[in-house]
Amino acid sequence: MNVEPADRAVSSIAAAIGEPARARILYCLVDGHARTSTELAVVAEVTPSTASVHLQRLKTARLVKVFAQGKHRYYSLEGANVAAALEALSVLAGGSRGPFTPDTPHRLRAARTCYDHIAGTLGVSLHDRFKALGWLSSGSAAGNAYDLTPDGAKAFDALGIDIEATRALRRRFAYACLDWSERRPHVGGAVGAALLNVALKRKWVVQDLDSRALTVTRAGRREMLPRFGLHG
Repeated sequence: MNVEPADRAVSSIAAAIGEPARARILYCLVDGHARTSTELAVVAEVTPSTASVHLQRLKTARLVKVFAQGKHRYYSLEGANVAAALEALSVLAGGSRGPFTPDTPHRLRAARTCYDHIAGTLGVSLHDRFKALGWLSSGSAAGNAYDLTPDGAKAFDALGIDIEATRALRRRFAYACLDWSERRPHVGGAVGAALLNVALKRKWVVQDLDSRALTVTRAGRREMLPRFGLHG
């Protein structure tokens, strides 16, 4: 019996999804948040070593991708097409799944520093807004590297950020830094640091003396949030 290559590919993907532990892993990731293999092992109800084997199978089938940050490796769906396929299967199967709920303290989750850039819900919202406005483009180095588009360079220049001086610093220019509470990226690197510096200088945010928490000030709600199309 001759089986067309497309049929083989579909069968392989279906087999990868069809194992219950792998299905639990995939549906856990449909919400768009990245997770570690340890967290996914708990979700899949398997040992960490078994979860690693399942994740490798899913990665080979191009259903998930891995993002290394420091000593941690985070897994997420390969793309929106995978999520769409899983949602379609959910319609056939029926039922619904609960949302991801971070257990980070509210003040730290809302806004905080991550090294020297803005993290938390505020940082992720700014990242998403910059992408939506077309200010960030994928860089040519690592898969999570960013560059500024002409519109992005103009917008950051209007904030008083010297783009050429920022680019000349001996560090990564801009990249997607995975947020540990939101499990989605915020902007890291020299650009992220420059943005935090502007926000502090203009008193859009103030930092706690004894923690990494940032508080959006009245000026921030009046000037920063509307500037970027965010709501306080």
